[in-house]
Order: sequence, then structure tokens, then C-alpha cells
Amino acid sequence: MTKPRPKARSRSAAASAQAFSHEVSLDHLREQIDCIDQQLVNLLAQRRRVVEQVTAVKKQHDLPTFHPAREENLISARRAQASQAGLDPDYVEDLFRTVMRHSRVGQLNTLSRRSVRPGAKVLIVGGLGRMGGFFTDWLRQSDYDVRVLDRDDWPQVRSLAAGIDLCLLAVPIDVSPSVASQIGPHLPSACVLADITSLKRKPLEAMLKAHAGPVVGLHPLFGPATVTMDKQIVVVSPGRDPDRCQWLLDQLSLWGNVLVETPPAEHDEIMGIVQALRHFATFVFGQFLQERGVPIPRTLELSSPIYRLELAMVGRLFAQDPSLYAEIVFATPERLALLKDYLQSVQRNLSLVERGDKAEFIARFHKIADWFGPFSEQAMRESTFLVEKLVHRF
Repeated sequence: MTKPRPKARSRSAAASAQAFSHEVSLDHLREQIDCIDQQLVNLLAQRRRVVEQVTAVKKQHDLPTFHPAREENLISARRAQASQAGLDPDYVEDLFRTVMRHSRVGQLNTLSRRSVRPGAKVLIVGGLGRMGGFFTDWLRQSDYDVRVLDRDDWPQVRSLAAGIDLCLLAVPIDVSPSVASQIGPHLPSACVLADITSLKRKPLEAMLKAHAGPVVGLHPLFGPATVTMDKQIVVVSPGRDPDRCQWLLDQLSLWGNVLVETPPAEHDEIMGIVQALRHFATFVFGQFLQERGVPIPRTLELSSPIYRLELAMVGRLFAQDPSLYAEIVFATPERLALLKDYLQSVQRNLSLVERGDKAEFIARFHKIADWFGPFSEQAMRESTFLVEKLVHRF
């Protein structure tokens, strides 16, 4: 006859009781976390209400939306507070930058549509295109009287250009000089003539030749899918009579843009690297993957987050209008020469692999790293931030 084992049952009962106690304790702690989370949401709502009051004051007194010094001071204060509270300052900074950007975008939705010159007459040449339509919408929502001149509207050019304060050329790179020459004679003497093409030297020369009044070259470094202009960069290349062009620049700043002034020659040289070379190299890489039939989803399963980020930039290119990138890559003979130099550099470095010369590869690596200098550390921080964001999102 088997004898009962009360000690075993006792231990089992004790374990069950202990597990139950732990569950009750966890439930209580989770309730506290839920309560704290609710308080956080309520505090964010309270913060939003105060921001709305700030927005009203800014609107009343025509004050700028973005105050860089205040934002950086706030971040520094919150980082110091985080350290004193035993929290990771980077974690707290990330949270507050998200909160501040949300607040800033909310303010811009209210404030950015204000007008520096309400009722001013604007003619958008190429206003039916994507970027032309983008600026048409923003200007109209900011109380400007906007007219559109597109391909079929040239017979009405005289009436469309009558009395305008701004003529904005939003046409392809290759036709912008000829369009400037064509529109110039119809512009009032005080009208600002500006363009938004991604080249500046030739369009600016053509505008200065075609129009004796104020002229300025602009290059928005963003596309028509942009929802907010918060901290979006617009390159400004001065042409003539900057004082009379200032209201246009003020309007861009009011929308939230960051203006960067550069001479047209410098702009075009840098854009050769920033745009033409980068887009061409991305195109070639994407084509190589396509020709080899590389299984993109499988590579993502077996890759690091940094590869996913890099491949996202490749895929992003092919999700957009190819004619836009063709304009950029094929724009000038100088860009063709730049691409040839790049391919020669690739060939020279390929020869290292063919020779199996690892020592020379490492020597060149160190030389390039020295040339990049402190930017390498900055790049490591910024890319790590993006990678961590990507990991949390997907």
C-alpha cells in the first residue's frame, strides 16, 4: 500500500501560494505603471494646451515659430535633470525631442500659413507640376493671390503677369534658362523673379539677363511629398536687389524652412556630389541587385539594421519619379566628368582586391579615416540613432 507524501503536497501548496503572491504583486505593480502612464498622457495634454496659448501669443505678435536656442537650452536642462534622477540622458533627450517636434509642427500648422505680404500677387510658371503645385498650395493657404502659367497658358502670359509681385519658376532644369528669357519681358519692374531648380548658375544668369528687377535663386532640398516645412533646408543664391527679395525669404522662414546662402557656382559643385553622384551610385547599385535577381526580402531577414537602412535609401529612389533624377544626373558636362572620375576610382580600388593587397587597402582606409576626422564620430552617433529608431519601428 502506497503511503501518502504530505511533505511533497506541502511543498507544492507552498509553491502555488508563492506564485499566487507574485502574481498579485505583479498585478499591483502593473496597475501602478498604468496609472503613471495615464498621468504622462494627461501631462502631455496639459503641455499641449499651454503650447496652444504660446501659439496664440506668437500669432498676435508675429513671432517666429522656431527658437533654436531655447530648444537646445531645454534639452540641456532635461539631460541634467535625467542624470540627477538616475535616468539615461540620451533616452530623455530622445523623448523630449519627439515632444518638441510634435509641438513645433502643431504650431507651424497654425502659424506657418501666415503671410508676410497678404494678398500679394504670385505667378507660378510650371504650377501644374508637382513642385509647382506644392508651392501653389502653400502660397494660397498663406493668403497670396496665386496664378498659374503652364505650357498651354503662354497666349495669356501678358494678363497673367500683370501687376504680379513674385514670379516663381518651377520648371525642369534644362528649360529654366529659356523660360526665364521668355517670361522676363512681361514682368513688372518691381516683381521678384525666382526659381526653384536644383542648378543655380545658369538659371540665375538667365534670370538676371531677362529681368532688370530683383532676382534670387532658390533650391528647396525637399520634395513635393513634404508634409511640413519644419527645418527643411532651402538654399538661397542671391542675384540682384536682395532687400526687395527679403519678403520672399521671410515667408520661407515663416513656413519653418532653414535658409542657407551660397554662391551659385559653389552650390552647383556641391550638388554634383550631394545629388548627382549619390543618385547615380544608388541607381547603379539598384540595377546590379535587379540584374542578379537578389531576393530582397531574404536579404533583409539575414541582415543587420544598418543594411536595412541602406537598402531603404536605395528602394526610396526607385519609388519616385525617374524623370526628376534623370534631370539631376544628366544636367551638366561637369557632372558627367564627376561620374567618370568616380568610376575610375572604383576601378583603382578594385585592383587592390584583384591583387589581394589587404595591406594597401588598410593603409588607404586609415588615410581616408584621418581625412574624415571628427565627422566619423558624429556619423557613428547619428547612424546609431537612426538604426535604433529602425529597430524599434520594425
